Amino acid sequence: MQSISMCRKVNTKLIKRIIADWLKVLLLLLDDIAVLLLIILVLRFLKVRIPLPITIAAALVVGTFVFMIHKAVMPSFHKSPVTGPEAMIGIQGTVVKPLTPVGTIIVNGEYWRAESVNGSNMGVDENVEILGLDGLTLKVKRKEP
Repeated sequence: MQSISMCRKVNTKLIKRIIADWLKVLLLLLDDIAVLLLIILVLRFLKVRIPLPITIAAALVVGTFVFMIHKAVMPSFHKSPVTGPEAMIGIQGTVVKPLTPVGTIIVNGEYWRAESVNGSNMGVDENVEILGLDGLTLKVKRKEP
């Protein structure tokens, strides 16, 4: 009996989540819908008739577009953003002042103090990968090709 009520709770949560996701997609598509309506109004004003097969084809294209948006966008609604030091790990940078073993690298257009994790020296223009952060000093290793 308890498992049935638990399934209903899960199903209710899932249904609410799906409805909320579709409402988000519809809000994202409002500007596209407005443009389509404007095109239709302009065509009617200019007395351009659109044949039924073209209307059906256009509806299928729009339907496919909505489905693709659903598949592409929905998972991003449920990902938690990665911020802080964890967001830096794995990013690549380029050495601008030699690491002996401490120097400077550039990452996403920003200059950072960096230190080689294994104490090896690295020259200018070498690619490095960020492994961690100690205060404001990035811990890096030479990027393997």
